[in-house]
Amino acid sequence: EPRAGMRSGAMPGAKCLPRAEVLNPDGTLKSRDALAALFANAGLEEERCVVTSCGSGVTAAILILALEALGHKRCRLYDGSWAEWGDASNDPALFPVEAGAR
Repeated sequence: EPRAGMRSGAMPGAKCLPRAEVLNPDGTLKSRDALAALFANAGLEEERCVVTSCGSGVTAAILILALEALGHKRCRLYDGSWAEWGDASNDPALFPVEAGAR
């Protein structure tokens, strides 16, 4: 984590799907089949609510758009994202962080 005052790691249970992966080179969303494959490979469980996040909550909105395009209605955007969760002054019992690759 390059930002001062921020912890490194991930939210417990987090999966990684960079927003650029759901987009075609021209900036449009990939096809439904391609999106379904990307989310399945990232560990999406259709019956569970998906909460998207990023560094500050802005680019995670593209993942919400992709989920909506798939018809996945149980999704939310964590607008505080890592800027809130990863704050080094947070109580680690309330905002736990896991290390390692996602």
